[in-house]
Amino acid sequence: MSDTEPRGSRQVAALFSGGRLTAIPRKPARREQLLVHLADTLFERDRVYTEREVNDALRTVHEDCSALRRYLVVAGLLERPRDGSSYRRGR
Repeated sequence: MSDTEPRGSRQVAALFSGGRLTAIPRKPARREQLLVHLADTLFERDRVYTEREVNDALRTVHEDCSALRRYLVVAGLLERPRDGSSYRRGR
């Protein structure tokens, strides 16, 4: 990482080893940085995803895809209708 990259980018990069997330951060601010990174890198805007597609994308970085999916929805980074039939990139 270069000195021109934002501090948050370096902090997020420190959460990964070999392209895999080593742990889901417990601190809300750090977890929010991670979630924004995941939303930006794994999900396209204006595309509808099935739950399976979301899980498959999240499993590329961590096995606990259900926790990551839930955090993304709660943070508003993924939107889901009440029936849970689909997901779409939020804010």
